[in-house]
Amino acid sequence: MTTLLTLVRHGETDWNAHRRIQGSTDIPLNDTGRSQAAATALLLGRRRFDAVVASPLSRAFETGAIIARHLGLPEPTTYPGLAERSYGEAEGLTDAEVTERYPHDDVPGRESRAALLARATETLAEIAVRFDAGSVVVATHGAVIRSVVNAAAPGTAERWSTPIRNGSVHSFRWDPERFRAELVRFDDPLDEVSEQTGDESFVEQNPLERR
Repeated sequence: MTTLLTLVRHGETDWNAHRRIQGSTDIPLNDTGRSQAAATALLLGRRRFDAVVASPLSRAFETGAIIARHLGLPEPTTYPGLAERSYGEAEGLTDAEVTERYPHDDVPGRESRAALLARATETLAEIAVRFDAGSVVVATHGAVIRSVVNAAAPGTAERWSTPIRNGSVHSFRWDPERFRAELVRFDDPLDEVSEQTGDESFVEQNPLERR
């Protein structure tokens, strides 16, 4: 049976605000990020959910915990496969610094998009099976959400014009027969409203993702 997966991008961090590339570096939410998570929790309170799960990185886990408390659910279970894409030696740098150090875009240690999608898909499948036919909030990261959107709906979500803002909501139904997520966001008013939560688009906050 299909499981509804509601992917939420974590709230803002200081590195987001200063345009520093985070990736696998564990940067906590700032006060703005906590407010964004609380606003998303209020939005999600319009629907019923069975559980909240999260990336183990603190910015996503705290986002999930804020949401879980509002929904009256236990603290999130963490899944390593939901962690943000690793950007290797570019983490902590600004876009200008990356361009200066790696003019040929050969960033050591950067995770490929294919590897990111593979682990995200495997993890979402595990979650969908565990909560079969249920409804789950998944607190995760921009590049993870972007990879799922692109795989689930090729041609419908132009990579750079579709915003994935801090605190935004993106709904999917897991199709167990095809081992993939079916994108719901363009039919889901909750997703559209959630885009007002963050102030800036994903590409503005994570310039390296376009590489």
